[in-house]
Amino acid sequence: MAKRFPKGLLFFAIALALVGTATWQTWNWWLTTTAPIASSSTQAEAKPINLRVSPGTSAQEIGQDLAALGLIRSATAWSLWTRWTSFQDAQGGFQAGTYQLSKAQSLPEIASTIWTGKVTQQSFTIPEGWSIREMAQYFEQQGFFPAKDFLAAADQVSLAQYPWLPATSPTSEFPRLEGYLFPDTYQIASPVQPDAVIKQMLDRFEQVALPIYQQQKEKNLTLAQWVNLASIVETEAVVPEERNRIAGVFTNRLNKGMPLASDPTVEYAFGIKQTPDRPLLYREVETPHPYNTYINPGLPPAAIASPGKASLEATLNPENTDYLYFVARYDGTHVFSRTLAQHQSAQNAIHDQRDATKPSTQ
Repeated sequence: MAKRFPKGLLFFAIALALVGTATWQTWNWWLTTTAPIASSSTQAEAKPINLRVSPGTSAQEIGQDLAALGLIRSATAWSLWTRWTSFQDAQGGFQAGTYQLSKAQSLPEIASTIWTGKVTQQSFTIPEGWSIREMAQYFEQQGFFPAKDFLAAADQVSLAQYPWLPATSPTSEFPRLEGYLFPDTYQIASPVQPDAVIKQMLDRFEQVALPIYQQQKEKNLTLAQWVNLASIVETEAVVPEERNRIAGVFTNRLNKGMPLASDPTVEYAFGIKQTPDRPLLYREVETPHPYNTYINPGLPPAAIASPGKASLEATLNPENTDYLYFVARYDGTHVFSRTLAQHQSAQNAIHDQRDATKPSTQ
């Protein structure tokens, strides 16, 4: 006679099988929902997707955003992952910022990226000779932030943090930080904020430019005068080998009490930009303005642009020359003269050459 299988063991075996099946299904679901969406064959095709996490966004909201973007398979899996794993006990939290993520990343990889704050880095380049207003327009055109926000942030910098900055703005019309936002290429975390950009540029000035001035043994110019004059040299010099000579001309004119007669200061004053076909007009250079160095002897009230390292160094080491004048050719170089008569002769010759190369209208 066959022995009966004990009912208790039978029930236990059935229950064990059901639990095993449920466990396997749960495990299989877990592996599926936390795995990368892009398969191994399509990983190379997975394009970066930007996720913006605003300050104060909850973990649940992040999961919903990730699912909506198709970066994870399940917001529920995200919620379970952030509760069950070490994220629950670890110090810190999910960091605000813009992240560049991919469907080729698994859920744990995405979670780790946002938890550790590995935000997207963006770059921007400010050329030598740009004014703050040109920088503001650039940032707006790049889609970083409105130009007015940058100008407003520039007027709110704490002098306690940068005690070497000028104490006051020369006029309410022109920014106080003009000349001190160091031109360079920068990397900055996204989303880009105006105050963060300004801090980075002032820090670079402090690191690169300020030591050049501090290491100068004989200081004939104050820091503000140095930056001021260097900004004019920067906007006048096109060919690098002429930079020290141009600085020498301006130094000579300052020592003799002559007006600098620099076109860029007039352009800055009136917000205009001359071209070969549209030079400055006599009525413009004769219009009174604090920044018009055709009328006012000495330096303008403050800098007109951000000078680069080379112009800052040239201003402290001007060429020892007896030139007092220079006029631009149309190839970036200049003709230098010792006397006003020579200067006027050079101007006429350049104008005649320009007229001779213009296409005939007949």
